[in-house]
Amino acid sequence: MSERRRVLVAEDDSRLAGMLETLLVSDGYDVELARDGQRALHRGLTESFDAVVLDRGLPAVDGLGVLRGLRSNGVTTPILILSALGTAPDRVDGLNAGAEDYLAKPFDIDELLARVRALIRRASSDVPTVRFPGGQLDVGSRTVTLGTGERMVLSDREASLLELLARRPEQVFSRAVLLDEVFADADDPGVVDTYVHHLRKKFGRTLIETVRGVGYRLGGVG
Repeated sequence: MSERRRVLVAEDDSRLAGMLETLLVSDGYDVELARDGQRALHRGLTESFDAVVLDRGLPAVDGLGVLRGLRSNGVTTPILILSALGTAPDRVDGLNAGAEDYLAKPFDIDELLARVRALIRRASSDVPTVRFPGGQLDVGSRTVTLGTGERMVLSDREASLLELLARRPEQVFSRAVLLDEVFADADDPGVVDTYVHHLRKKFGRTLIETVRGVGYRLGGVG
């Protein structure tokens, strides 16, 4: 059975939020609700979603503020703005802020579901994944999905290091090579060992193998 996609719905109208949740669940998604912009921003930054349905008129932080906050922190999850503000300038503002799509209220249910499907389909085809023993890394979102279904978002450097090791699993990388390819802006060579430690702490010591006197390679592939 394929894993169910996760959708974050940020909507402060409780009746509409409940309706959206029911519609999306019936279409095969796992849905999380956020009733204000602060919660939506927090969840979008700390959890992994396949799409976000975002109202512009949210309390605490408005929808465009949530959108800009996610994009400025490197979150690439596709976002559909669903808003009563439906003029051409409103749509332009939303798209310029980083949304992939914009749908005005009131909306057609079938059109909404079709647009969410299209967003997820495009994102899935555009973003490469790299497999490693026990899981896979979604390079675009820096999200690791483990065999258990658990998801974890990595930092840029963690993701870059894991991607390099996973793409060339048979190769042993010296610290000098890793410094050059992943940590080119670092002054301290010890940064390599630090990030190896970070990844091992998250995914187990066997994820990265130490080849004594040479360097590191992906573990579990020999």
